[in-house]
Amino acid sequence: MDRKKKYSRLIVTAGVILVIVGTVPFAINEYILKTTQAAIVKEIGSAKEVSFVKEEYADLKELNADCILVLGAGLKADGTPNHMLEDRLEVGRALYEAGSAPKLLLTGDHGQEDYDEVNAMKTYMLNHGVPEADIFLDHAGFSTYDSMYRAKDIFEVKTVIVVTQKYHQYRALYLAEKLGYKAYGVCSDQRTYAGQQIRDIREIIARNKDFVKIMIKPDPTYLGEAIPISGNALESWD
Repeated sequence: MDRKKKYSRLIVTAGVILVIVGTVPFAINEYILKTTQAAIVKEIGSAKEVSFVKEEYADLKELNADCILVLGAGLKADGTPNHMLEDRLEVGRALYEAGSAPKLLLTGDHGQEDYDEVNAMKTYMLNHGVPEADIFLDHAGFSTYDSMYRAKDIFEVKTVIVVTQKYHQYRALYLAEKLGYKAYGVCSDQRTYAGQQIRDIREIIARNKDFVKIMIKPDPTYLGEAIPISGNALESWD
């Protein structure tokens, strides 16, 4: 009889653990979505719209943001921005041209000599007429966590407009909030992106990972000397 009771308790305990393991990640995911939704201030529907809605961005001046933060998203085989990153850059440029913030902070992966995301982003902006003096580069934005951490610690931003696709926006805004600075999101979804369903699943895992990580607040991969966003942008170039 005792063995049967012990076995029953083990079954119940195992069931409870499975329920917790199965529901907690989704609860965390939902919490991040709900607590950051209000910080998303603009969503643009298609690439065609961007050239026609720059005036719509002008009201974002009231946010008094230090900069527009464009998060990296990868390169094509030829070293130019992929479609997802190109859309982020185009929206970031439209925001800049509308005067939504005085500076651009381009953050991405430049951890290897043959993979240079940030200089590809810089080249895009220069080719579209953005002055050198207004383009800051974060070469060590190896992850969303690193990019958001370094925005405050290295570039000393206090308020920022974050440009990325909506699925990614929630996590970036959540990290900024927990790191102690103000962030507003402008979503750059301008087309249908291949593999988005897989990306959405991976993002749930990433939100859970960063939910735990931000409670510990480890240093990013690299820190370094401060390069204030109010200072000389060329100091951030390589």
